[in-house]
Amino acid sequence: MDSKTLNVLEYPKILERLAGYCDFSASMELARQLEPTDSFDLATARLAETTEGRKLLAVQDIGIGAAHDIRPAADLAARSGVLDPQQLLDIKSTLISCREIKKSLDRKTDEYPRLAKLAAALPDSRGIVDAVTRILSDRGEVLDSASPKLAELRREIKIAHGRLMSRLQRYLTESAKKLQEPIITQRDGRYVIPLRAEFKGSIKAVIHDQSSSGATLFVEPLPVVELNNEMRELELKERDEERRILAEVSGLVGEHASDLKYGVENLAVFDLILAKAKYADELKASEPGLLEMKDERRKKEGSSLSSFFFRLLHARHPLLDPDTVVPIDVDPREGTRAIVITGPNTGGKTVSLKTVGLLALMAQSGLHIPAQSGSELPCFHSVYADIGDEQSIEQSLSTFSGHITNIIRILKKIDHRSLVVFDELGSGTDPQEGAAIARAILTHLLETGAMTLVATHYPELKTFAHSTDGVVNASLEFDIKTLRPTFKLTIGLPGRSNALLIAQKLGLPQPIIESARAEINPLDLRADKLLDDIRKERNRTSREREKLEKARDRLEKQSLELEKRLEKIEDERRETLAKARAEGELEVAVLKRNIDSLKSQLKKASQPLQAIKAIEEKMEEIEAKTTQPVERKPAHSLIASNQSLKLGERVNVSTLNAEGVVTALGESDAEVQVGTIRVRARLSDLVRRQTADNGPSKEMTRKGLSVEDRPSSTVNRPSSSPGMEVDLRGLMSDDALDKMERYLEQAYLSGLPFVRIIHGKGTGKLRQAVRDALRGHAYVRSFEEGGDKEGGEGVTVAKLNTG
Repeated sequence: MDSKTLNVLEYPKILERLAGYCDFSASMELARQLEPTDSFDLATARLAETTEGRKLLAVQDIGIGAAHDIRPAADLAARSGVLDPQQLLDIKSTLISCREIKKSLDRKTDEYPRLAKLAAALPDSRGIVDAVTRILSDRGEVLDSASPKLAELRREIKIAHGRLMSRLQRYLTESAKKLQEPIITQRDGRYVIPLRAEFKGSIKAVIHDQSSSGATLFVEPLPVVELNNEMRELELKERDEERRILAEVSGLVGEHASDLKYGVENLAVFDLILAKAKYADELKASEPGLLEMKDERRKKEGSSLSSFFFRLLHARHPLLDPDTVVPIDVDPREGTRAIVITGPNTGGKTVSLKTVGLLALMAQSGLHIPAQSGSELPCFHSVYADIGDEQSIEQSLSTFSGHITNIIRILKKIDHRSLVVFDELGSGTDPQEGAAIARAILTHLLETGAMTLVATHYPELKTFAHSTDGVVNASLEFDIKTLRPTFKLTIGLPGRSNALLIAQKLGLPQPIIESARAEINPLDLRADKLLDDIRKERNRTSREREKLEKARDRLEKQSLELEKRLEKIEDERRETLAKARAEGELEVAVLKRNIDSLKSQLKKASQPLQAIKAIEEKMEEIEAKTTQPVERKPAHSLIASNQSLKLGERVNVSTLNAEGVVTALGESDAEVQVGTIRVRARLSDLVRRQTADNGPSKEMTRKGLSVEDRPSSTVNRPSSSPGMEVDLRGLMSDDALDKMERYLEQAYLSGLPFVRIIHGKGTGKLRQAVRDALRGHAYVRSFEEGGDKEGGEGVTVAKLNTG
């Protein structure tokens, strides 16, 4: 790309902001060197990388951690150099960061294919991390455990230091009056004491230094010279051993220097992708669609120009304040090759040109652009811009000459795959000649096939754009009421000068205004009036369209809310059906147990089993209904007290779904003759028949039996049910087992055939304790793990013994 154009469009400022989101120097360097590419495949791949980075950052806080640019250290190690502790710690932290990134993207190739491939190319530790950890502390100190020899040397140094300090301390005590201060200090690596100058010679010693005033001599008493020598020798051996250890680990780094440098380069690319993602999030940008430009041109003169699609929706200049910048739409009709923008000074023409050019460069650099999703741009092979004042005193160039010199340079390089941006084309000279030159240049650009954006004040270019195929007018609006530009770009309409209206608003005398209007061609005034009417109509249509879009968005939002509500209702319906079926299964199981008990009692009483067949048939119907949807049933008049119930009255026992005759009444229950057996039921379980028969049953009369003559076998109703399940989660094992024991007793007495015990998954200790307690329990016949829909391993289903 043209370097001068990059500077004119302020592309380096974009790169500097991008570098601010990088986390280490290598990626910052890459960011500042990032250039737009003319390769469609490479630009598309870069954009896809940025998209993956944004997706990854949206779900995971990931970064390069404490990584460093370790390439200089790796080069030094490769040349058999010895790395210092800080360099080794930097290598360690960098390799740890690489390991964490690889771990984060492991098995995510399908979701983040490009980032996962990049992470796979990061270097492995190859034992370097462990080696550095073994010899260095986090503060960069060589550890005693780095080698047995170092540990032994430091033990000897500690002993020698103790002896030396003990001997010097004796001097501090015995010769306190001769010393400037009672302290032990060092000079040239040797321990000394501060002797007052007037006592020189009173202590046999070696003088190593003196104070600036000469009042203090730093001396080493002769009796401690040997101890100091021993101490110094040990320290030198310690230094040599530390260097040997560092050299050994440095050699390991040197063996893998090429892998480390290659890995750092990949890490820098990874960090740059994350930086582009962060910058895109900051700009509230979106991924643009890139369109590939073919190399074919017009085959012969006179054939139609090739065209390409160009759409920028709500585009914003990335360097302006996003809260105040006015977005523009650049969406010309298909086949457009040039856009001529007109409008007032400081109305935003130059910013609009820079926005289009800069966004094209950003897209081809792999950066998301600050525009609405759905924006599309061609992948230009080159971008050129001539914006600003090109005058040069040093080169004796006027404004016009400077512009023309730059335009000549650009015209030599462009082709049909170029984007050309010209600000104030033909300005700086005689208006008539400047307009002619501008039309000629624009015609040449159309013949070349380049996509062109031009800002101008020349009315001749408005006419040219209106009458030339492939060229469209555009304008930036101006608010006459406030005398300020609105910065809104309108495609398809040329701009108006509004000079007379502005002068009138500012207070120019009316006679002068009228005189000036008389000098203007009436056709031009009529055209301005027509343009104004068209603009007002377009604004009205635009406002109506915005209202419709808002209404559509509101309807879509309401539709989504209704869908969510319907989903919630459907979930509740399914839950209700599942609960109803579970209760039905429980009722059927209870009925089966009651029937089995009745059969047993009838056999013992030597009574026929025919009377219970009707109940069994009813029970089979109930069991079949448990698989059907729950339907609302008509309400029956339940019997609330024995005041409305009489002996001999026919009732329906709701729990058995069987008809019988009341034979005895209690406070809250009643005895009912069902066939040849008697059962006791709660009053709330009895439903009065609509045609009550207050006499004895026909069957009893036909057999010649009275109520008192029937067998007195009675089936007692179970006690109140504790429910089908008990929840033990959150309890200690002993408390949970006590609660389960009480629950099982109530469930057994109430006749439940099976129960669900919820203990959760967790570590499995509570589950094991529950199942150990159930094994061999007096009330439990068997138990099994809950099904997938019941809670799986977190639930145990226990089947209870029958009475």
